Amino acid sequence: MSSDHDTAFIDLRAITKRYAGVTALDSVDFTVQPGEAVCLAGENGSGKSTLIKIISGVEPATEGTVRIAGKERPYLNPRISAAAGVMVIFQDFSLFPNLSVAENIAFATQLSTHERFFKSRATREIARKALDRIGVEIDLDARVETLPVAQKQLVAICRALASQAQLIIMDEPTTALTEKEVRRLQGIIRMLKDEGVAVIFVSHKLAEVLEVSEKVVVLRNGKKVAEGPATDFDTQSLTYHMTGRDVPEVPPSEVMAGAETLMHVESLTKEGSFADISFDLKTGEVLGITGLLGSGRTSVAKALFGLVAPDAGSITVEGKPVPTGDPQAASMARIGYVPEDRLTEGLFLSQSILRNVAIGRLDAHTSGGFLNMAGLVDEASDWLKRLKVKAPDVEAPVQSLSGGNQQRVALARWLSRAPRVLVLNGPSVGVDVGSKADIHDIIRDLASQGIGIIVISDDLPELLATCHRILVMRDGRIIDELDGRSVTEDDLAHRLAS
Repeated sequence: MSSDHDTAFIDLRAITKRYAGVTALDSVDFTVQPGEAVCLAGENGSGKSTLIKIISGVEPATEGTVRIAGKERPYLNPRISAAAGVMVIFQDFSLFPNLSVAENIAFATQLSTHERFFKSRATREIARKALDRIGVEIDLDARVETLPVAQKQLVAICRALASQAQLIIMDEPTTALTEKEVRRLQGIIRMLKDEGVAVIFVSHKLAEVLEVSEKVVVLRNGKKVAEGPATDFDTQSLTYHMTGRDVPEVPPSEVMAGAETLMHVESLTKEGSFADISFDLKTGEVLGITGLLGSGRTSVAKALFGLVAPDAGSITVEGKPVPTGDPQAASMARIGYVPEDRLTEGLFLSQSILRNVAIGRLDAHTSGGFLNMAGLVDEASDWLKRLKVKAPDVEAPVQSLSGGNQQRVALARWLSRAPRVLVLNGPSVGVDVGSKADIHDIIRDLASQGIGIIVISDDLPELLATCHRILVMRDGRIIDELDGRSVTEDDLAHRLAS
């Protein structure tokens, strides 16, 4: 028996998990040493979530053995797993929004002592110690719902530490964080590792994860396909193992010489959000707008589609003025908008793929008061094929699709309406690396067909892979304009942070 298995805090052997005939995990070995950071990588559907559910006691393994802290655990549930020192921080942090910071941090600890009454002083003491341990100051009495995302995440980490976590599992820990906050999180993780706390990362942002991980484990279709020191991997080799194919990021081609101005934005201003936003977008151009959270980039995106009414300024498309603050007018002017939060703003999750794509095209398939369903189905099916949406059929509910496929459905809805300008807010947020590359290909392809595209994103590799020009925002203003083909990722990161 290897010493690796002898000393491991988590030791899974030959883990197989089947759901109604589908094999989600196929004989996977997985170990985590005390104080080790492990990057668990894989596309959506690779088995990452299933593996985490088994470690945290949410799901039992069909076959194989689970050892935590040296003990075999033939029967595991979330309480046993937590008592053994395993804590999971989910993407939504699973905090109580209406409780204070102190109450959220101390909740699990107070629960585990089986006290009949809630002790306010003890709660504050537990919370203060946990915050001190990671060197962070947050108002103990603040209601969690009022905190920015980065602070909510720190509260979730403190809650895990207060519960004596020996292993913290982080699901997409950096999705909503700015560059500066990511650096801070990385510093906290290094400190936890020094104290012997192990960390498992599940993340689509590969470069960030590699920086703080000692080991990388890659799953594909339920099998472990690669494992080794983080120094043996880079984002390209990781992507290859995750997808089973090379996914080259091709820089955007040149905008056609003499391309006409498609959209002209002049002095767009909204008190407290953004000021004096002016730019031109040419036919076939991809324009990036970036900035840290709070820079005003999302408000500008919404203003371009009429969801935010500016106090001043104008928008024209193909020389014709577009009334501001009116989504219907923007739509009539053939401006399309795919929101960042497709789950709550962009899609009808419980409805079929067909209905989601067809919603904006009903008028084009209506004759004499009757809806031509066959025409609608054909058109929706055509777009789903062109965008390579993986789905059993057009009647499947959108919520049954992966993040990457949901994003393609959101794109299909707008592309079926033949937009001239397409505003994409966070086009690849929460999608896996293979889908991300496909979405970037789609963006480049649409631009080559003459659509003007505006990409709002803080994902620097995404901007460099898709944009001809990049506007940098800070405090509601455009402070820089960069050539997407010549700027480097380091230079762009520096402009954002300085």
